[in-house]
Amino acid sequence: MTGHDLYLETLDGLLLFAIPKKGRLHEKCLQLLSGADIQFRKSHRLDVCLVMNLPIALIFLPAADIPSFVGNGNVDIGITGHDVVLEAGMQNKITEVQRLGFGKCALQIQVPEHGSIQSVEQLAGKRIVTSFEVLSGEYFSKLDDQLQLTGDQRTKIQYVGGSVEVACALGLADGIVNCLAESGETMRAAGLRAISTVLETEAVLIKSNTPSRADHTSLIDLVASRIAGVVAAEKYVVCSYNISREALPLAVEVTPGRRAPTVSPLEQEGWVDVNAMVLKKDCARVMDELVKIGAQDILIFNLDNCRV
Repeated sequence: MTGHDLYLETLDGLLLFAIPKKGRLHEKCLQLLSGADIQFRKSHRLDVCLVMNLPIALIFLPAADIPSFVGNGNVDIGITGHDVVLEAGMQNKITEVQRLGFGKCALQIQVPEHGSIQSVEQLAGKRIVTSFEVLSGEYFSKLDDQLQLTGDQRTKIQYVGGSVEVACALGLADGIVNCLAESGETMRAAGLRAISTVLETEAVLIKSNTPSRADHTSLIDLVASRIAGVVAAEKYVVCSYNISREALPLAVEVTPGRRAPTVSPLEQEGWVDVNAMVLKKDCARVMDELVKIGAQDILIFNLDNCRV
């Protein structure tokens, strides 16, 4: 038996889970796997490793390749960007199981900050440099059609693999299409400004529409449930407080919970204890509103994990 055959035999029957091997999604994916109790040890020399507590093999791939591997059934599930799925044209071959709340960015059209171009209509027909050739082509093709541009009048899209933001300064482009993180530091440092958004994107968990094995369905559901729990735990906190039963209807409006709050009677007559999940980003505002309606002993608890 050759080393290649032994390698294939090792992976036989395992759920294959593709993870970005580097880039903006890699570290967050490792944290997500840890929170979901998917235990593994990875050699620096190998892009495949076995999970120790589940029948899963992790396959570390470039994020841009993951939609094709999943869509073509080479691996069963994976994590990549929503934008990458569309750029690869794999949206009909995969199912987005859930959005993961990290890796958020906007695919935006950017032009020199002090240039004369103020709108995408002014940019149409000119030179665009991007790493997102498909999405950019679709966007500007529709715009060119609306403006009735034909032949050499139409927008020219040129692909580059990286450092897109320097294309205008080097005279390669009149504008670029590039992913802009929330801070926008790279764009501003390059002397650019955004004039339109092509797509809002974030990391997604995807699964193949042509799975290699039907008996993997329950394991895929288990992994998805664990990941959903980690994502929810990062997004929500538990708010606990005491309030008079008379004011409870107002309190429920402030803290409706994901489905409904948990209400328990207190020893003191006419008072109840309320527990509800609230969005972490809203907890200060929620506490302020609870104080206004007479709530007392308001506590916020962080979640390590949950099932929702």
